[in-house]
Amino acid sequence: MRIKVKVKPSAKQNKIEERDGIYFIWVKEKAEKGKANKKLIELLSEYFKVPKSNVEIKVGERSRNKIVEILKDENE
Repeated sequence: MRIKVKVKPSAKQNKIEERDGIYFIWVKEKAEKGKANKKLIELLSEYFKVPKSNVEIKVGERSRNKIVEILKDENE
C-alpha cells in the first residue's frame, strides 16, 4: 500500500495523524543526514505493525512531502 506523508521535522514530540488520506507525521529529529527519514520509517513501522524493512520512501527522500510504500505481511 502506498500512502501520502507530510513530515514535520524538529517537532516537540513524535506523532502521527491521518486526515483525508494523508498522514501528517511529526518527528523530533532534525532534517539532516537522514535522521528524520530514519525516525519516520521507525514510527510508520510501529503504527502499521510491520518490520522497518517493509517501509520504504518511494518519492520525496529530501522533501517534506513523501510517498511511502508499506508492505503488509501476506499472512494478514
